[in-house]
Amino acid sequence: MKTSPDWATQRHAEQMVDKLCAEFDGAFDRTEIEGVMRDSNARLSDGARVTDFIPLMAYRFTRERLNAINRARGMETSTTRDVVYVSLSGGGRGQIAAALTAQLSGKQVSVHSAGTAAQAEIDPQVRTVIQELGVDPDQAFARPVTGDVLRGADVIVTMGHSVGQIAIPEGVRHEDWRIGDPIGAPIDEIRRVRADIEYRVRALLTQLDVPAVPDRTAAGTTT
Repeated sequence: MKTSPDWATQRHAEQMVDKLCAEFDGAFDRTEIEGVMRDSNARLSDGARVTDFIPLMAYRFTRERLNAINRARGMETSTTRDVVYVSLSGGGRGQIAAALTAQLSGKQVSVHSAGTAAQAEIDPQVRTVIQELGVDPDQAFARPVTGDVLRGADVIVTMGHSVGQIAIPEGVRHEDWRIGDPIGAPIDEIRRVRADIEYRVRALLTQLDVPAVPDRTAAGTTT
């Protein structure tokens, strides 16, 4: 016997689509938004061990994808630049870089953390060092790599050759950062990796003409 979707879950999904329709009114019709939402949900669900938060993550992922599509079309968005960080697992370096970029730019940069083998999970120790920045690690979950997000980017940063082949769209700048893998490392080593990433993020923001916040103590936090 076929099981119908839970009514409350279905209604919640409809409400999230309603919010996206209101936000992107005039840019996308409801059918387009529903299609991106279904695709986002399927990509995040594929291989995920924990699915409780997939609907909310799919909403956030869909919103990012719609904004990226608008940017690729040359439409004005609320942010001045768009950066995509691509790592292998999506559970470490990319999320730290995304959290730092959002924080240091004062959220003037639209930032994505993507994993070529992402399972929508984050390493527990990496979660700790992101929390030390005053950033909610649940916002830093790894997104699957999608063409629409890559096409909307100003810069794509890959975290070493282990990510595999990434199709860099024409006209999009590409950088490759060789950074130690923090997953499974001692907490002090992860903080060292975080400091290395912060140095690189600040340099990238300068190149993008995005003012970074002044030096802060969070990157050296040990408590």
